Amino acid sequence: MSERPARRSGAAELQRRNRELSILNAIASALNSTVDLNEALHAALAQVAALLDLHAGWVWLLDEETCQPYLAASQDLPPGLANYPHRMEGTCYCLDTYTAGDLSGAANVNVVTCTRLKGLVDGANGLRYHASIPLYAQEKKLGVLNVASSDWRELAPDDLRLLHIIGDLLSIAVERARLFARSTQMGAVEERNRLAREIHDTLAQGIAGIALRLESADALAEANADPEQVRQSIQSALKQARQTLEEARRSVLDLRAAPLEGRTLAQAVAALAAATGPDDPHITTEITGAAQPLPVRIEVGIYRIIQEALANIRRHAHARNATIHLEITPDALTTIVSDDGRGFNPERGLHGHYGLLGIRERARLLGGEAQVRSARGRGARIEVRIPLTPLEAHE
Repeated sequence: MSERPARRSGAAELQRRNRELSILNAIASALNSTVDLNEALHAALAQVAALLDLHAGWVWLLDEETCQPYLAASQDLPPGLANYPHRMEGTCYCLDTYTAGDLSGAANVNVVTCTRLKGLVDGANGLRYHASIPLYAQEKKLGVLNVASSDWRELAPDDLRLLHIIGDLLSIAVERARLFARSTQMGAVEERNRLAREIHDTLAQGIAGIALRLESADALAEANADPEQVRQSIQSALKQARQTLEEARRSVLDLRAAPLEGRTLAQAVAALAAATGPDDPHITTEITGAAQPLPVRIEVGIYRIIQEALANIRRHAHARNATIHLEITPDALTTIVSDDGRGFNPERGLHGHYGLLGIRERARLLGGEAQVRSARGRGARIEVRIPLTPLEAHE
């Protein structure tokens, strides 16, 4: 007689656990689908409200610099709050107890009386209480997830555990989104600084050369020198001006977004090699591991490096042939751009070789290194190696 209730109890427990796993899996999937903080918060609120049959939800986050709380996302707020945004400003009981570390308040998973809802005469849709789920990154306070229902009761241990796990998942998503945003911002700032230095150095060198040639032409004219000498100085200045203008245009084009234009890295590199003029060298491509997925920042960085290397060859090498070798493995990306041109003496350093300096800086920003090998009359070889962690290789 006692086996049947036990069996029913076991079946109910299994059903409950399956439901919890289903809820957590749905929320985790929603959070893993994006690294955008706003999208992650709204996805979490939508999943929590739908799966737990809740009426409303909102997320407070603490500003990373000022630690002041702000409303980061909301889902189906009652009209008394949704239509009066100022009522969601400032402090409240759950925020006060959370920042104070009060475990009987919002510093722990709890059902509390919402001071914002309690103060409404109408427009609350029958809501008076909400569950507060604190968000932490280890000891760091991130904010509070509030979910409201008109029929809140005292939370059972299973409910507390489920909401606690949901809070952990959301906390991880918040930290990940913020770290991604910071890394993206840092990468953008470093890239802008690099381009600014490159443009400044290129233009400064070019304009100085133009001024020197024009001063020479002016001095020759004052000395009543041979008109042909004056003309040659002016022609040299014009040539320098055209080259400087071309450098400026190239640098501005580098600022444009989406350099791969929807293509894979292999396709974009092949297009670079195919885009040759009548005086350009014949370019051969050798690509291994093209199917290996790469982070976008590495794809764009390598594309820019190869683009700059080819531009250097076209401007300075006087080469007949050039080769682009690109090899991608789970451990590293290696690209080699070589030519059979006139070469140069690398022992004199790369001062004045702004394209090569830019390649080295790009490689460094990607966590790798670039080596330049050359000799007079024996061409040049630029080799860039970027280590790939297992996470980066499948990012």
